[in-house]
Amino acid sequence: MMRKKIAIDLGTANTLVWLADEGIVANEPTVVAISAEDNKVVAVGEEAKKMLGRTPEALIASRPMREGVIADYLVTEAMLRYFISKVVGRVQFFKPDVMICVPAGCTQVERRAALDATLSAGAAHAYLIDEPLAAAIGAGIPVSAPSGSMILDIGGGAAEAAVISLGGVVVHKSVRVAGNKIDEAIQEYLKRKHNLIIGDQTAEYIKIKIGSAVKLSKEEKIEISGRDLVFGLPRSLVVTSDSITEAIKIPLMQIIGAVKGVLEDTPPELAADIIDKGIVMSGGTSLLRNFNKLLTQETGVPAHVAEDPMLCVVRGTGVVLENIELWKRSVTARG
Repeated sequence: MMRKKIAIDLGTANTLVWLADEGIVANEPTVVAISAEDNKVVAVGEEAKKMLGRTPEALIASRPMREGVIADYLVTEAMLRYFISKVVGRVQFFKPDVMICVPAGCTQVERRAALDATLSAGAAHAYLIDEPLAAAIGAGIPVSAPSGSMILDIGGGAAEAAVISLGGVVVHKSVRVAGNKIDEAIQEYLKRKHNLIIGDQTAEYIKIKIGSAVKLSKEEKIEISGRDLVFGLPRSLVVTSDSITEAIKIPLMQIIGAVKGVLEDTPPELAADIIDKGIVMSGGTSLLRNFNKLLTQETGVPAHVAEDPMLCVVRGTGVVLENIELWKRSVTARG
């Protein structure tokens, strides 16, 4: 078989690319910089992320994915073409088979957009798989077993909770609240409480450095800089971990609300399995300090973070792509 097989986790914050027989070959931010004059792609990934919020008028740096789905079709297609040619090489004798994962809660229109963009970007066949199922497979959960397992996949744009049994999603709930909304909550808090405006990257830095879902036993502090809302001048401020815990409470409770919704709709037989096994957390935002503790406190179900949570979805997508015949029921195909 000469055709290459590529699995892509097209996330709101990061895009990961997996190649059959090689594993993960790319892990870059989902950011594209475009020249304003002729709409040509200037930079993709890490290089484009450095330009966010710093571009002159001639350049536009943007995130083409919003809340887990395609927000800018043409830019997403250009980005997919970049990643596919990076993996396959410029000269392609055989177009590759490409599998993309999408949120389980996305609409038919959004699914069609993902398939069309993948085929336009140079795929011979395009496949779609639901993200919670891919995350569960990548986290090493025995999804084909006749018992219930629960996964909570929290990325940059969307959080999805799902119960999986016999190789399929039984119950799922999706909220378009995740890492980006947590960053926005930090920005909003600093603006409201301290009249300080900060950028997305500073908010993300605060979240990673001192963010915690529950109050820390020993309070941590960092100094950040931004623009004063009243005077319009640059100024610095010391931020504490307790204030950030308070700032991010609402988006975290919205994510936990989705988990509770799934637990309420779960058939009793599967609910008993979930109590025994607990909730597995995947996706980059599951790395937020003590999020699993807060989830356990609120639901009464033990929660733990999967190994390499950021890689679960792309790994699972790769496993399904390599064994496409076994997973035919769970995949949408075109091409």
